[in-house]
Amino acid sequence: MVTSMSSVEAFAGPTTELLQTLIRNQCVNDGRPESGEERRNADVLQTYLEGAGLDVQRFESRPGRTSIVARIEGREPDAPALCLMGHTDVVPVNPDGWSHDPFGAELIDGEVWGRGAVDMLNITSSMAVAFRQLATEGFRPEGTLIYFGVADEEAGGRWGAEYMVDNHWDAVGAKYVLTESGGWSQKRSDGTHSITVNVAEKGLSWRRLRVAGTPGHGSMPYGADNALITAAEIVRRLVAYRTRANLDDLWTARLDAIDIPAELRAALSDPATVDDAIATLPPAYARVAHACSHTTISPNVIHGGQKTNTIPDVIEMDVDMRTVPGDTKEVVDRYLAEALGELAARVEVSPLQEADSTRSPVDNPLWDAVTTCTKAVYPEARIIQGLITGGTDARFYRLKGSVAYGAALFSPGVTMEEFSSRFHGNDERIDTHSLGLSADFWYHVATQLVG
Repeated sequence: MVTSMSSVEAFAGPTTELLQTLIRNQCVNDGRPESGEERRNADVLQTYLEGAGLDVQRFESRPGRTSIVARIEGREPDAPALCLMGHTDVVPVNPDGWSHDPFGAELIDGEVWGRGAVDMLNITSSMAVAFRQLATEGFRPEGTLIYFGVADEEAGGRWGAEYMVDNHWDAVGAKYVLTESGGWSQKRSDGTHSITVNVAEKGLSWRRLRVAGTPGHGSMPYGADNALITAAEIVRRLVAYRTRANLDDLWTARLDAIDIPAELRAALSDPATVDDAIATLPPAYARVAHACSHTTISPNVIHGGQKTNTIPDVIEMDVDMRTVPGDTKEVVDRYLAEALGELAARVEVSPLQEADSTRSPVDNPLWDAVTTCTKAVYPEARIIQGLITGGTDARFYRLKGSVAYGAALFSPGVTMEEFSSRFHGNDERIDTHSLGLSADFWYHVATQLVG
Protein backbone atom coordinates (compact mmCIF):
# COMPACT_ATOMS: atom_id res chain seq x y z
CA MET A 1 0.00 0.00 0.00
CA VAL A 2 1.33 3.41 -1.01
CA THR A 3 -0.09 6.65 0.31
CA SER A 4 0.22 9.54 -2.12
CA MET A 5 0.45 13.13 -1.01
CA SER A 6 -2.23 13.96 -3.56
CA SER A 7 -4.74 11.77 -1.70
CA VAL A 8 -3.78 13.32 1.63
CA GLU A 9 -4.27 16.80 0.21
CA ALA A 10 -7.52 15.77 -1.47
CA PHE A 11 -8.87 14.54 1.86
CA ALA A 12 -7.75 17.66 3.77
CA GLY A 13 -10.17 20.08 2.12
CA PRO A 14 -13.49 18.31 2.75
CA THR A 15 -12.37 17.19 6.21
CA THR A 16 -11.56 20.79 7.13
CA GLU A 17 -14.96 22.00 5.94
CA LEU A 18 -16.85 19.24 7.75
CA LEU A 19 -14.87 19.82 10.96
CA GLN A 20 -15.66 23.53 10.86
CA THR A 21 -19.38 22.81 10.55
CA LEU A 22 -19.35 20.34 13.45
CA ILE A 23 -17.52 22.81 15.70
CA ARG A 24 -19.94 25.63 14.87
CA ASN A 25 -22.91 23.47 15.86
CA GLN A 26 -21.84 23.83 19.52
CA CYS A 27 -22.95 20.39 20.74
CA VAL A 28 -21.79 21.14 24.28
CA ASN A 29 -22.25 18.31 26.76
CA ASP A 30 -22.09 19.69 30.30
CA GLY A 31 -23.03 16.38 31.91
CA ARG A 32 -26.74 17.02 32.21
CA PRO A 33 -28.89 14.46 30.35
CA GLU A 34 -30.69 17.26 28.51
CA SER A 35 -27.48 18.92 27.28
CA GLY A 36 -25.45 18.14 24.17
CA GLU A 37 -28.07 18.50 21.43
CA GLU A 38 -25.96 16.17 19.31
CA ARG A 39 -28.83 15.92 16.85
CA ARG A 40 -27.37 19.04 15.22
CA ASN A 41 -24.16 17.21 14.33
CA ALA A 42 -26.15 14.05 13.58
CA ASP A 43 -28.14 16.04 10.99
CA VAL A 44 -24.94 17.29 9.35
CA LEU A 45 -23.31 13.87 9.23
CA GLN A 46 -26.48 12.20 7.95
CA THR A 47 -26.83 14.69 5.10
CA TYR A 48 -23.13 14.40 4.27
CA LEU A 49 -23.16 10.60 4.09
CA GLU A 50 -26.48 10.39 2.29
CA GLY A 51 -24.85 12.51 -0.41
CA ALA A 52 -22.91 9.39 -1.38
CA GLY A 53 -26.08 7.29 -1.56
CA LEU A 54 -25.64 5.74 1.87
CA ASP A 55 -28.53 4.77 4.11
CA VAL A 56 -28.15 6.37 7.53
CA GLN A 57 -29.91 5.16 10.66
CA ARG A 58 -30.73 7.52 13.52
CA PHE A 59 -30.96 6.48 17.15
CA GLU A 60 -32.21 8.80 19.89
CA SER A 61 -31.58 7.59 23.44
CA ARG A 62 -33.42 10.65 24.75
CA PRO A 63 -34.57 13.93 23.15
CA GLY A 64 -31.65 15.57 21.36
CA ARG A 65 -29.15 12.80 22.12
CA THR A 66 -28.94 11.44 18.58
CA SER A 67 -26.37 8.97 17.25
CA ILE A 68 -26.11 7.97 13.58
CA VAL A 69 -24.92 4.77 11.91
CA ALA A 70 -24.02 4.12 8.30
CA ARG A 71 -22.98 0.71 6.99
CA ILE A 72 -21.29 -0.65 3.89
CA GLU A 73 -22.37 -4.26 4.13
CA GLY A 74 -19.76 -6.95 3.57
CA ARG A 75 -19.97 -9.66 0.95
CA GLU A 76 -19.32 -12.34 3.57
CA PRO A 77 -21.73 -12.28 6.54
CA ASP A 78 -19.25 -14.09 8.79
CA ALA A 79 -16.27 -11.86 7.97
CA PRO A 80 -15.13 -9.55 10.81
CA ALA A 81 -16.56 -6.03 10.75
CA LEU A 82 -14.70 -2.77 11.34
CA CYS A 83 -16.36 0.18 13.11
CA LEU A 84 -15.03 3.73 12.74
CA MET A 85 -16.42 5.50 15.81
CA GLY A 86 -16.27 9.22 16.53
CA HIS A 87 -18.23 11.17 19.11
CA THR A 88 -20.13 14.31 18.18
CA ASP A 89 -20.28 16.17 21.52
CA VAL A 90 -17.74 18.54 23.07
CA VAL A 91 -17.00 19.78 26.58
CA PRO A 92 -17.96 23.26 27.85
CA VAL A 93 -15.61 26.17 27.31
CA ASN A 94 -14.77 29.51 28.90
CA PRO A 95 -14.25 31.93 25.99
CA ASP A 96 -12.26 34.30 28.22
CA GLY A 97 -9.21 32.03 27.99
CA TRP A 98 -9.22 31.82 24.19
CA SER A 99 -7.41 33.86 21.58
CA HIS A 100 -10.26 33.28 19.09
CA ASP A 101 -13.94 32.40 19.20
CA PRO A 102 -14.04 28.79 20.46
CA PHE A 103 -16.99 28.06 18.17
CA GLY A 104 -15.88 30.18 15.24
CA ALA A 105 -13.93 27.29 13.68
CA GLU A 106 -11.60 29.79 12.05
CA LEU A 107 -8.85 28.57 9.74
CA ILE A 108 -5.73 30.42 10.87
CA ASP A 109 -2.25 29.68 9.51
CA GLY A 110 -3.27 26.21 8.41
CA GLU A 111 -5.01 25.27 11.67
CA VAL A 112 -8.70 24.91 12.51
CA TRP A 113 -9.43 26.55 15.87
CA GLY A 114 -12.34 25.56 18.07
CA ARG A 115 -13.75 23.43 20.84
CA GLY A 116 -13.63 19.84 19.62
CA ALA A 117 -10.89 20.37 17.05
CA VAL A 118 -8.75 17.89 19.01
CA ASP A 119 -11.32 16.09 21.15
CA MET A 120 -12.50 14.57 18.89
CA LEU A 121 -14.33 16.20 16.00
CA ASN A 122 -11.16 16.04 13.90
CA ILE A 123 -11.40 12.24 13.94
CA THR A 124 -15.20 12.18 13.62
CA SER A 125 -15.02 14.33 10.50
CA SER A 126 -12.02 12.60 8.90
CA MET A 127 -13.67 9.20 9.40
CA ALA A 128 -16.83 10.48 7.71
CA VAL A 129 -14.85 11.83 4.76
CA ALA A 130 -12.99 8.54 4.27
CA PHE A 131 -16.21 6.54 4.65
CA ARG A 132 -18.05 8.67 2.09
CA GLN A 133 -15.14 8.39 -0.35
CA LEU A 134 -15.22 4.61 -0.13
CA ALA A 135 -18.97 4.60 -0.71
CA THR A 136 -18.60 6.93 -3.70
CA GLU A 137 -16.06 4.54 -5.22
CA GLY A 138 -18.48 1.63 -4.87
CA PHE A 139 -16.44 -0.11 -2.17
CA ARG A 140 -17.79 -3.61 -1.60
CA PRO A 141 -15.73 -5.13 1.21
CA GLU A 142 -15.56 -8.70 2.38
CA GLY A 143 -16.37 -7.61 5.94
CA THR A 144 -18.85 -4.89 6.89
CA LEU A 145 -17.58 -1.34 7.39
CA ILE A 146 -19.50 0.81 9.90
CA TYR A 147 -19.47 4.55 10.54
CA PHE A 148 -20.72 5.40 14.04
CA GLY A 149 -21.23 9.06 14.97
CA VAL A 150 -22.03 8.73 18.65
CA ALA A 151 -23.50 11.08 21.24
CA ASP A 152 -22.63 11.63 24.90
CA GLU A 153 -19.03 10.44 25.09
CA GLU A 154 -18.03 13.48 27.13
CA ALA A 155 -20.35 12.50 29.99
CA GLY A 156 -19.41 8.83 30.09
CA GLY A 157 -21.42 7.42 27.20
CA ARG A 158 -24.63 6.51 29.02
CA TRP A 159 -26.81 8.10 26.32
CA GLY A 160 -24.43 7.19 23.51
CA ALA A 161 -22.10 4.22 23.10
CA GLU A 162 -23.29 2.40 26.22
CA TYR A 163 -26.91 2.77 25.13
CA MET A 164 -26.12 1.64 21.58
CA VAL A 165 -23.97 -1.34 22.56
CA ASP A 166 -26.61 -2.50 25.04
CA ASN A 167 -29.65 -1.91 22.84
CA HIS A 168 -28.56 -1.84 19.19
CA TRP A 169 -25.62 -4.20 18.89
CA ASP A 170 -27.00 -5.39 15.56
CA ALA A 171 -26.32 -1.89 14.17
CA VAL A 172 -22.94 -1.08 15.73
CA GLY A 173 -21.42 -4.42 16.71
CA ALA A 174 -17.97 -5.11 15.26
CA LYS A 175 -14.96 -7.31 15.89
CA TYR A 176 -12.62 -4.37 15.32
CA VAL A 177 -13.05 -0.72 16.37
CA LEU A 178 -11.02 2.43 15.78
CA THR A 179 -11.68 5.61 17.76
CA GLU A 180 -9.79 8.27 19.71
CA SER A 181 -6.95 8.85 20.37
CA GLY A 182 -3.44 8.20 19.09
CA GLY A 183 -1.23 8.77 16.07
CA TRP A 184 1.04 11.49 17.46
CA SER A 185 4.80 11.55 17.05
CA GLN A 186 7.75 11.35 19.41
CA LYS A 187 11.28 11.92 18.11
CA ARG A 188 14.58 11.39 19.87
CA SER A 189 17.88 13.12 19.16
CA ASP A 190 19.27 9.87 17.76
CA GLY A 191 16.65 10.06 15.00
CA THR A 192 14.31 7.44 16.48
CA HIS A 193 10.70 8.21 15.56
CA SER A 194 7.78 6.63 17.42
CA ILE A 195 4.05 6.71 16.71
CA THR A 196 1.68 5.83 19.55
CA VAL A 197 -1.41 3.67 19.06
CA ASN A 198 -3.40 3.45 22.26
CA VAL A 199 -4.39 -0.11 23.11
CA ALA A 200 -5.54 0.54 26.68
CA GLU A 201 -7.21 3.17 28.80
CA LYS A 202 -7.38 3.93 32.46
CA GLY A 203 -10.47 3.13 34.45
CA LEU A 204 -12.56 5.74 36.17
CA SER A 205 -13.94 6.01 39.68
CA TRP A 206 -15.82 9.26 40.02
CA ARG A 207 -16.93 9.99 43.57
CA ARG A 208 -19.14 12.57 45.25
CA LEU A 209 -17.98 13.54 48.73
CA ARG A 210 -20.65 15.04 50.98
CA VAL A 211 -19.23 16.95 53.94
CA ALA A 212 -21.50 17.82 56.86
CA GLY A 213 -21.22 20.74 59.28
CA THR A 214 -23.46 22.82 61.54
CA PRO A 215 -25.27 25.92 60.30
CA GLY A 216 -24.83 29.21 62.09
CA HIS A 217 -24.61 32.99 61.66
CA GLY A 218 -21.69 34.16 59.54
CA SER A 219 -20.99 37.01 61.93
CA MET A 220 -19.81 34.54 64.60
CA PRO A 221 -17.37 32.17 62.84
CA TYR A 222 -15.06 31.47 65.79
CA GLY A 223 -15.09 27.74 66.56
CA ALA A 224 -17.91 27.12 64.09
CA ASP A 225 -18.39 23.72 62.47
CA ASN A 226 -18.10 25.15 58.95
CA ALA A 227 -18.53 22.45 56.29
CA LEU A 228 -16.67 24.58 53.76
CA ILE A 229 -13.57 24.81 55.95
CA THR A 230 -13.64 21.05 56.47
CA ALA A 231 -14.07 20.57 52.72
CA ALA A 232 -11.06 22.82 52.07
CA GLU A 233 -8.90 20.61 54.29
CA ILE A 234 -10.21 17.52 52.49
CA VAL A 235 -9.27 19.03 49.13
CA ARG A 236 -5.77 19.77 50.46
CA ARG A 237 -5.37 16.18 51.63
CA LEU A 238 -6.62 14.72 48.35
CA VAL A 239 -4.15 16.82 46.37
CA ALA A 240 -1.25 15.96 48.67
CA TYR A 241 -1.96 12.22 48.72
CA ARG A 242 0.34 10.02 46.64
CA THR A 243 -0.94 6.82 45.05
CA ARG A 244 1.44 4.00 44.17
CA ALA A 245 3.30 4.03 40.86
CA ASN A 246 2.33 1.52 38.18
CA LEU A 247 5.38 1.01 35.94
CA ASP A 248 4.17 -1.63 33.48
CA ASP A 249 5.13 -2.47 29.90
CA LEU A 250 3.14 0.48 28.52
CA TRP A 251 5.12 2.83 30.76
CA THR A 252 8.37 1.27 29.62
CA ALA A 253 7.38 1.74 25.97
CA ARG A 254 6.50 5.35 26.69
CA LEU A 255 9.91 6.01 28.26
CA ASP A 256 11.69 4.36 25.37
CA ALA A 257 10.00 6.72 22.92
CA ILE A 258 11.06 10.00 24.50
CA ASP A 259 14.41 11.73 24.38
CA ILE A 260 15.71 11.92 27.96
CA PRO A 261 19.10 11.32 29.63
CA ALA A 262 19.87 7.78 30.73
CA GLU A 263 20.02 8.80 34.39
CA LEU A 264 16.54 10.32 34.24
CA ARG A 265 15.23 7.29 32.35
CA ALA A 266 16.54 5.05 35.13
CA ALA A 267 14.93 7.21 37.81
CA LEU A 268 11.61 7.14 35.98
CA SER A 269 11.83 3.35 35.76
CA ASP A 270 12.21 2.82 39.51
CA PRO A 271 9.13 2.90 41.79
CA ALA A 272 11.31 4.29 44.57
CA THR A 273 12.41 7.34 42.57
CA VAL A 274 9.75 7.88 39.91
CA ASP A 275 7.74 10.50 41.85
CA ASP A 276 10.77 12.70 42.48
CA ALA A 277 11.88 12.25 38.87
CA ILE A 278 8.50 13.32 37.51
CA ALA A 279 8.71 16.47 39.62
CA THR A 280 11.85 17.51 37.70
CA LEU A 281 10.14 17.37 34.30
CA PRO A 282 8.71 20.43 32.52
CA PRO A 283 5.06 20.88 33.56
CA ALA A 284 3.48 19.64 30.30
CA TYR A 285 5.62 16.48 30.37
CA ALA A 286 5.14 15.95 34.09
CA ARG A 287 1.33 16.00 33.81
CA VAL A 288 1.37 13.33 31.14
CA ALA A 289 4.00 11.22 32.90
CA HIS A 290 2.19 11.25 36.22
CA ALA A 291 -1.17 10.43 34.63
CA CYS A 292 0.34 7.50 32.69
CA SER A 293 1.94 5.97 35.77
CA HIS A 294 -0.44 6.64 38.66
CA THR A 295 -4.06 6.46 39.66
CA THR A 296 -4.97 10.15 39.84
CA ILE A 297 -7.23 12.08 42.22
CA SER A 298 -8.62 15.42 41.08
CA PRO A 299 -11.31 17.32 43.04
CA ASN A 300 -12.97 19.33 40.28
CA VAL A 301 -16.47 20.46 41.30
CA ILE A 302 -17.80 21.87 44.57
CA HIS A 303 -21.31 22.93 45.59
CA GLY A 304 -22.71 24.23 48.84
CA GLY A 305 -23.60 27.14 51.02
CA GLN A 306 -26.81 29.13 51.03
CA LYS A 307 -26.07 32.76 51.80
CA THR A 308 -23.10 35.00 52.52
CA ASN A 309 -24.05 35.44 56.16
CA THR A 310 -24.84 31.76 56.84
CA ILE A 311 -22.24 29.17 57.84
CA PRO A 312 -22.79 26.20 55.50
CA ASP A 313 -23.86 22.86 56.88
CA VAL A 314 -23.40 20.81 53.68
CA ILE A 315 -20.73 20.92 50.98
CA GLU A 316 -20.58 18.47 48.08
CA MET A 317 -17.55 17.94 45.89
CA ASP A 318 -17.09 15.72 42.85
CA VAL A 319 -13.74 13.97 42.54
CA ASP A 320 -12.39 12.59 39.26
CA MET A 321 -10.28 9.48 39.90
CA ARG A 322 -8.64 7.64 36.97
CA THR A 323 -7.25 4.21 37.75
CA VAL A 324 -4.23 2.42 36.34
CA PRO A 325 -4.60 -1.25 35.35
CA GLY A 326 -5.03 -3.36 38.47
CA ASP A 327 -6.41 -0.65 40.73
CA THR A 328 -9.90 -1.92 41.55
CA LYS A 329 -12.80 -0.22 43.31
CA GLU A 330 -11.48 -1.60 46.58
CA VAL A 331 -8.09 0.01 45.96
CA VAL A 332 -9.79 3.33 45.21
CA ASP A 333 -11.77 3.14 48.45
CA ARG A 334 -8.56 2.46 50.36
CA TYR A 335 -6.82 5.42 48.73
CA LEU A 336 -9.68 7.72 49.73
CA ALA A 337 -9.72 6.44 53.32
CA GLU A 338 -5.97 6.92 53.64
CA ALA A 339 -6.10 10.40 52.12
CA LEU A 340 -8.96 11.57 54.34
CA GLY A 341 -7.58 10.08 57.56
CA GLU A 342 -9.69 10.90 60.61
CA LEU A 343 -11.88 13.18 58.46
CA ALA A 344 -13.28 10.11 56.68
CA ALA A 345 -15.92 9.88 59.42
CA ARG A 346 -17.15 13.34 58.36
CA VAL A 347 -17.60 12.36 54.71
CA GLU A 348 -20.33 10.46 52.92
CA VAL A 349 -18.90 8.96 49.71
CA SER A 350 -21.16 8.10 46.76
CA PRO A 351 -20.10 6.64 43.39
CA LEU A 352 -20.89 8.67 40.27
CA GLN A 353 -19.30 6.50 37.58
CA GLU A 354 -17.29 3.31 37.75
CA ALA A 355 -15.36 1.51 35.01
CA ASP A 356 -12.31 -0.74 35.13
CA SER A 357 -9.24 -0.17 33.02
CA THR A 358 -9.42 -2.01 29.68
CA ARG A 359 -6.84 -3.22 27.16
CA SER A 360 -6.86 -4.86 23.73
CA PRO A 361 -4.30 -7.37 22.38
CA VAL A 362 -2.10 -6.66 19.37
CA ASP A 363 -1.75 -10.11 17.78
CA ASN A 364 -4.53 -9.55 15.27
CA PRO A 365 -5.25 -8.18 11.75
CA LEU A 366 -6.32 -4.74 13.02
CA TRP A 367 -2.92 -4.12 14.61
CA ASP A 368 -1.26 -5.31 11.40
CA ALA A 369 -3.37 -2.93 9.30
CA VAL A 370 -2.76 0.03 11.60
CA THR A 371 0.97 -0.67 11.58
CA THR A 372 1.15 -1.04 7.80
CA CYS A 373 -0.83 2.13 7.11
CA THR A 374 1.19 4.15 9.61
CA LYS A 375 4.47 2.99 8.12
CA ALA A 376 3.24 3.89 4.65
CA VAL A 377 3.51 7.52 5.76
CA TYR A 378 6.32 7.22 8.32
CA PRO A 379 8.37 4.19 7.17
CA GLU A 380 11.10 4.76 9.76
CA ALA A 381 8.71 4.96 12.70
CA ARG A 382 8.28 2.44 15.47
CA ILE A 383 4.67 1.75 16.42
CA ILE A 384 4.35 1.63 20.19
CA GLN A 385 1.46 0.64 22.41
CA GLY A 386 0.05 3.41 24.58
CA LEU A 387 -2.33 4.09 27.45
CA ILE A 388 -5.09 6.70 27.27
CA THR A 389 -5.29 8.54 30.57
CA GLY A 390 -8.92 9.59 30.09
CA GLY A 391 -11.95 7.50 29.27
CA THR A 392 -13.27 6.71 25.79
CA ASP A 393 -16.14 4.76 24.30
CA ALA A 394 -13.68 1.99 23.35
CA ARG A 395 -14.25 0.40 26.74
CA PHE A 396 -17.84 -0.54 25.91
CA TYR A 397 -16.61 -2.51 22.91
CA ARG A 398 -13.75 -4.14 24.79
CA LEU A 399 -16.23 -5.38 27.39
CA LYS A 400 -18.09 -7.09 24.53
CA GLY A 401 -14.89 -8.80 23.35
CA SER A 402 -14.01 -6.43 20.51
CA VAL A 403 -10.49 -5.24 19.72
CA ALA A 404 -10.50 -1.43 20.02
CA TYR A 405 -7.65 1.01 19.48
CA GLY A 406 -7.24 4.74 19.83
CA ALA A 407 -5.57 5.78 16.62
CA ALA A 408 -5.26 8.42 13.89
CA LEU A 409 -2.32 9.91 12.02
CA PHE A 410 -0.97 13.40 12.56
CA SER A 411 1.80 15.56 11.22
CA PRO A 412 5.20 15.17 12.94
CA GLY A 413 4.84 18.39 14.92
CA VAL A 414 1.87 17.04 16.86
CA THR A 415 3.40 15.44 19.95
CA MET A 416 1.59 13.73 22.81
CA GLU A 417 2.36 16.62 25.15
CA GLU A 418 1.05 19.23 22.71
CA PHE A 419 -2.00 17.13 21.90
CA SER A 420 -2.75 16.55 25.59
CA SER A 421 -2.44 20.23 26.46
CA ARG A 422 -5.19 21.05 23.95
CA PHE A 423 -7.60 18.40 25.24
CA HIS A 424 -10.34 20.33 27.08
CA GLY A 425 -7.95 23.30 27.11
CA ASN A 426 -7.77 26.83 25.76
CA ASP A 427 -6.98 27.52 22.09
CA GLU A 428 -7.80 23.97 20.96
CA ARG A 429 -6.80 23.53 17.32
CA ILE A 430 -5.56 21.05 14.71
CA ASP A 431 -3.61 21.51 11.49
CA THR A 432 -5.24 20.71 8.17
CA HIS A 433 -2.41 18.43 7.07
CA SER A 434 -3.17 16.17 10.03
CA LEU A 435 -6.82 16.13 8.95
CA GLY A 436 -5.82 14.88 5.52
CA LEU A 437 -3.39 12.33 6.94
CA SER A 438 -6.05 10.90 9.26
CA ALA A 439 -8.72 10.63 6.56
CA ASP A 440 -6.24 8.90 4.26
CA PHE A 441 -5.27 6.60 7.15
CA TRP A 442 -8.88 5.49 7.79
CA TYR A 443 -9.38 4.93 4.06
CA HIS A 444 -6.40 2.58 3.75
CA VAL A 445 -6.95 0.76 7.04
CA ALA A 446 -10.50 -0.02 5.91
CA THR A 447 -9.48 -1.26 2.49
CA GLN A 448 -6.72 -3.45 3.95
CA LEU A 449 -8.70 -4.89 6.85
CA VAL A 450 -12.18 -5.54 5.45
CA GLY A 451 -11.68 -5.03 1.72
